[in-house]
Order: sequence, then C-alpha cells, then structure tokens
Amino acid sequence: MSGAWPWLAVVALGAYHGIDPSMGWLFAVALGLQDRSRMRVLGALVPIAIGHLVAIGLVVAIVAGLQSVVAIEWLQPAGAVALILFGVFRLVRPRAHPRWVAMRVNFAELGLWSFLMASAHGAGLMLFPILLGMNPAGAPMHHMHHHMAALAQGTSAAQAIAVVLLHTGAMVAVMGTIALLVYEKLGLAILRSAWINLDTIWAGALLAAGVISFAI
Repeated sequence: MSGAWPWLAVVALGAYHGIDPSMGWLFAVALGLQDRSRMRVLGALVPIAIGHLVAIGLVVAIVAGLQSVVAIEWLQPAGAVALILFGVFRLVRPRAHPRWVAMRVNFAELGLWSFLMASAHGAGLMLFPILLGMNPAGAPMHHMHHHMAALAQGTSAAQAIAVVLLHTGAMVAVMGTIALLVYEKLGLAILRSAWINLDTIWAGALLAAGVISFAI
C-alpha cells in the first residue's frame, strides 16, 4: 500500500465512523431534539470530535513510538494479532461498550463519552495497518543495515498528525451532515426503517485489517 491509498483509507475510515451512530451523531441529534436547537446539534460535534481525536491520537502516537524502537518484523505480526483478537471480541461481544445513561451532559462529559466509545470500538487500532502501509517494510534503504532500516521506516510526526486530523475531519464532515439531515428532515424514525448492524460490519473490518496487516 503506497501513494494516495493510505490517505484515502484514512478518510474512508473517518467517514465510516461518521456514519456509525454509536460514534456520536445520534447523541448530537438527541441533544438537539432535547433543547429544540440546531445549534445544540452542531455544538455537540465539537466535544465529540475532540474525544475521538484524543482516542485515535493516543493509538497513533503509541504505534509511531513503537515503530521507532521495535523492528517492523516484530511489530507487524503483533499488531495483526491484536486486531484479529479485538475483532473476535467485538464479534462475540458487540454490545460491550461504556454505558452512559445521562442525557444532560456538559462539554467535558460529552468529550469523555466520545473518547470512551472510540476506544471501546478500537477506532485507533484500525489505523495500524494504514500506518504500516505508509512506510512499507519493502521500501529500499540499501545504505542502512537491515535492522536499522526497519526501525527507520516508522511513521513521522507529521504523518501521524496528518492521519489524526484527516481521519477526524472526515468523521466530523459525515457525522455533521447525517446529524443535520436526521434532525431537520428525516427524524429518528429513520432508524427503524434503515437500520444496518454496523457493529458486525466493524468487527469484520477489524478481522480483515488484521489479516491484511500480515500481508503488508
């Protein structure tokens, strides 16, 4: 995976999280309906975006840090196994996520909710094969010793920041569009007629990402 494909994958994953109601648009619409305010819908997107950004940013920082100290031939299978195990867990326990019963939430609480939901769904973990794909192990670095080259092929700080911002930006764009459509036009009744089991799709995607990580 090279060229523009890793960045397109980052955007696609962000868009997917924007579609998934458990990532925040449903909460934003509920808050808007509660206060009968479109601005409440839009305002809720800010802490949701911050919480999601922090959750995936932590994972990206950890992966980028590990790439600088762990050779790719060790990191790659370890990450792949983690993705597969987490995918199996999500498949077996699709409803295993933080329970949040309060609807009257402030800015910090909504951000914390978003952080917990993104972490529980492995939102950042899914970026692992993409980060590896940005600097594939097969890239030519003949002037270095093999082990040194493997360590040098890590994600740069600029790439890590760009991944987090691009992913979150795509998520907010899609999430905001859906939230406004549901709030203004469609109503929550759309959930009864157009519900798709995104939890199962996401668990399958984690498993697929784990398998792909072995092949990169």
